[in-house]
Amino acid sequence: MTALPLAPGLRRLTAPNPSPMTAEGTNTFLIGDTDIAVIDPGPASDPHLRAILEALTQGQRISHILVTHSHLDHSPLARPLAHETGALVLAAGPSDWGRSAAMQALANDGLIGGGEGVDAAFAPDAQLADGAAVEGDGWRITALHTPGHMANHLSFAWGDALFCGDLVMGWSTSLISPPDGDLTAFRASLRRLMTRADSVYYPAHGDSIADPQARCAELLAHRAGREAQILAALAPGPATPATLTGRIYTDIPAPLLPVAERNVLAHLIDLVERNKVSPEGRLSARARFHLN
Repeated sequence: MTALPLAPGLRRLTAPNPSPMTAEGTNTFLIGDTDIAVIDPGPASDPHLRAILEALTQGQRISHILVTHSHLDHSPLARPLAHETGALVLAAGPSDWGRSAAMQALANDGLIGGGEGVDAAFAPDAQLADGAAVEGDGWRITALHTPGHMANHLSFAWGDALFCGDLVMGWSTSLISPPDGDLTAFRASLRRLMTRADSVYYPAHGDSIADPQARCAELLAHRAGREAQILAALAPGPATPATLTGRIYTDIPAPLLPVAERNVLAHLIDLVERNKVSPEGRLSARARFHLN
């Protein structure tokens, strides 16, 4: 596989892990001409590891390995790549890092499930705080904490471009599965990005996004619309997340309904925190919710 040039000093490789959740596969980005920063090395894949190493030309070395978040399609190859190159693995933190107090309490209760696709073994060599910068020969990358899809999610700013991981994608909306996914944080991250002047987003799946502020606004509007659907579906009376999913998602393949149900649960938790709905009994993935 040949790395695809996207801009001066920027190339992309796509891992061989296509699926309904990953589009053509996970995008691995290579930044630099001498010192190379790798963003999202990808899933455990020997062919993809070889492709990254073979993308290096004479005089190039991988100096930094940056991970947007620790899902199994993003982070497992970080450690083998570090072993091959000696570069440090940099991320916000391990997979259980960064949850809000509310999400940590739900995780401790163990009643809402979640944990799909989490790379539980992931541990960076060093943690990047919000606003921290890393530098190589001819480039500077700044980390932005952008939780929502996952608590330890980072985006990386490079010039007027932003590598936005799974927070913003052009072909799909993001899965938000509590307690690692947090809809309240997701909305806040989108609003934060809308205050910036980035000219292009490079997501971890799918093509680049040429009008990023408009896409952020579209995703916020989509979530507002989904919230309105949930509230309307609760009007006749209490219902579980599974029941609400069946009422709302009438046009998606059956295998994707469990994913949709996790998004509905994320909305319900957000609505509970805003005192718009309440569960009957303890908050759980199977609880019945009613309007307040």
